Amino acid sequence: MNILEITFLENSLMTWAAALVTAFLVLMVLLILKARIASAMAAFLRGIKEETGQLAEGVIQRTRFSFLFALAVYAGSLALRLPASYSSILDLLVILIFLIQAGLWGVWIITFCADWAIELKKDKDSADATVLGLVKFVSKTALWSVVVLVALGTLGVDITALVAGLGVVGIAVALAVQNILGDLFASLTIVLDKPFIVGDFIIVGDSMGTVERVGLKTTRIRSLSGEQLIMPNSDLLQSRIRNYKRMQERRVPFSIRVVYETTGDKLKRIPGILKEVIESQEMTRFDRAHFKDYGNFSLNFEIVYWVLSPEKSRSMDIQQAINLSILERFQKEGIEFAYPTQTIRLNSKPDSD
Repeated sequence: MNILEITFLENSLMTWAAALVTAFLVLMVLLILKARIASAMAAFLRGIKEETGQLAEGVIQRTRFSFLFALAVYAGSLALRLPASYSSILDLLVILIFLIQAGLWGVWIITFCADWAIELKKDKDSADATVLGLVKFVSKTALWSVVVLVALGTLGVDITALVAGLGVVGIAVALAVQNILGDLFASLTIVLDKPFIVGDFIIVGDSMGTVERVGLKTTRIRSLSGEQLIMPNSDLLQSRIRNYKRMQERRVPFSIRVVYETTGDKLKRIPGILKEVIESQEMTRFDRAHFKDYGNFSLNFEIVYWVLSPEKSRSMDIQQAINLSILERFQKEGIEFAYPTQTIRLNSKPDSD
């Protein structure tokens, strides 16, 4: 009897030898493809776009030898006629190894894309970079969760009950850390809706300052007096936020008071004088000037104008120039400013007999 005709697991040694040779050849081809052709393809893609080449090269480098070996063994097994039980075990092992390899590929793609986006965002908006880090972590966790569930399903585990159990556990955990989760979702809302970004000057309640960092749980604000204010993100979204950085123009109201002895003709000229003074300044837009009311010791005028710049320092410079110009004009016109005074009138009566 020819030794090659000896059977093992319903296949002759000749068939086993052919399967072994096939698996060996497939493995060699796959290794060559990984080492040479795939690297050349990555270099070609890098020439088109640097990031695309880096992504492809990373995928190739993370292709495990165990995955290539499993593919080679599976290719060799196609030449065999194995019992159903052995064939099922082989198929199961190949599927599990493929799931692990797919998870490794997916994690690399998520990591590369997230890190690339974070690198672009970190200098422009650190809040976006922070949330992208959270998205990267959540995405990788979700990916491996799916891989594990599919693997368990492949092994015959009833994942319906498992998923239901995980749902109950997830609800319990969410209730236990609801404040933390609230801040996390609030940080996502801040990044997506952008009520403010790093560098904005905001007022929240009695607190004000410049936003330095938007984190996953808190936002850090540098106050005018120098200290750092740390506020929970959920509290910020529940408050009224005044964002001065997005101010395009600054409305400036102010008032002046003149003495009661001012004549009617001078009172009529005052609004025109105020308009001329304001319009003579650059970066201003006159709104109105009116004789508002009779005060206890003065005749009161109310003036409103706009500074065509959001900068507080520029607004104060303009207001200073306007005040000095008003003083000069009033001195020329002989108009006196009022200040708190009281006039006491004594009415003496002669004594009667």
